[in-house]
Amino acid sequence: QVQLVESGGGSVQADGSLRLSCTVSGETVSSGCMAWFRQAPGKEREGVAAGYIGGGGTYYADSVKGRFTFSQDNAKNTVYLQMTNLKPEDTGMYYCAADGSGGRCFTGWHIPQRFLYWGQGTQVTVSS
Repeated sequence: QVQLVESGGGSVQADGSLRLSCTVSGETVSSGCMAWFRQAPGKEREGVAAGYIGGGGTYYADSVKGRFTFSQDNAKNTVYLQMTNLKPEDTGMYYCAADGSGGRCFTGWHIPQRFLYWGQGTQVTVSS
């Protein structure tokens, strides 16, 4: 059984920064894609960033390129999402997801249905 636990959300003003963490426990998911998604009230869940817990390529939604950074600490089984220059439209529940089957990120990293494991989410609120 794989568990993903997110932390680091909070309330900030526009142009502020936050760093989200997602720690993985249970079966290893080191070979597959891991991603961050977010969901605002009344909107669909959207992919924000993706990469690998063991390091490698990273992928970003156009709306966050240059502001968000996906990183990892393999020794801690943790991936991070560093968010800078936050905007009110970044507000939402942020979820960490793991592919769980060794799939690579470049094949639809932004599609929620391909991810087998999900965290409980952490709220990010950005005020103007």
